[in-house]
Amino acid sequence: MSRFNKILNYKFSKRHLAKTFTWRFIATSDTVLLSFFFSGNLFGGLKVGFFEIFTKMFLYYIHERLWFKSSLRNQTVRHLVKTFSWRAVGTIDTILISLIIFGNIETALKIGIGETITKMGLYFLHEKIWFRINYGLENRSSKISKFLVKAKIRKK
Repeated sequence: MSRFNKILNYKFSKRHLAKTFTWRFIATSDTVLLSFFFSGNLFGGLKVGFFEIFTKMFLYYIHERLWFKSSLRNQTVRHLVKTFSWRAVGTIDTILISLIIFGNIETALKIGIGETITKMGLYFLHEKIWFRINYGLENRSSKISKFLVKAKIRKK
């Protein structure tokens, strides 16, 4: 079975779905504001945000499932690498959607570059917050998890 088929055959995770929805709310708000700022077209910005809701939720869920299997344990490095990998996927998606809606590569690139800056910071904070939340994790019995609870970095 291919890796892609294995990803699609996983049972849905409450945690990953919750992270997907919370991030999408934050990110869509940012995209609408940036699209409006760079294009001067509020309706166009709303359209970019609307289409991104669907494309990004799908892409983000797949991204989360891939990272869930990661063996990278250093939390800061993990959050940074996840931030950059997600941002690359997200920026390409935004540029393509913006290009289709506005029909102008310069506007699409401005939106994509602008969101790269704002969303990396927002995403890093989102990851740091979710790392401390146990929602959807039935068993956190790993050594690192026990250490984080003991160090009061993560709640039990």
